[in-house]
Amino acid sequence: MGLYLLLTRWWTGFALLASLGLLAAAHAFERFGDLAPCNLCLKQREVYWAAVAVAGIATAWAVISRASRGTPRIAAFLLACIFATGAITAGYHAGGELDWWTLPAACAGGGTADLESLTALAFGVGVESRPVMCDAVAWSFLGVSMAGWNTLISAALALFSLLAAQRPKDARAPRK
Repeated sequence: MGLYLLLTRWWTGFALLASLGLLAAAHAFERFGDLAPCNLCLKQREVYWAAVAVAGIATAWAVISRASRGTPRIAAFLLACIFATGAITAGYHAGGELDWWTLPAACAGGGTADLESLTALAFGVGVESRPVMCDAVAWSFLGVSMAGWNTLISAALALFSLLAAQRPKDARAPRK
């Protein structure tokens, strides 16, 4: 029960660390695993960046104000909304990968193009890069794609955020 109270009182700090860790993992897969992100992968990252902003501000506020009651519950509720959005986005992506529905035609190409690479391509010295399709599974573990794992993780983070938002009054303030 002590871990539960600690987790719910300081949920925004834990959510901040979880979001930063998931962003670091995504960038590591891209950098070291040579897995270029598709457009939906990039949208899923935006959700974690939003969570970093909300959790960072709430945690900083609690630390600076010396909040003995933990981080604000409204921030935990906002994080629940953000992580639920992430679960929906990742679930939509995973469903498209499993051919449960058709992803939009615009869901292609996650690479970036800068002026230098476009100029090199125009002069015939650049490397042509193929767009990354959202419905292609680039990596999976235990039969679950990266989007599938992100769906599960985002849903769990949303659930924990809701638990932190409705924590009992005795969890908000330490007993003296």
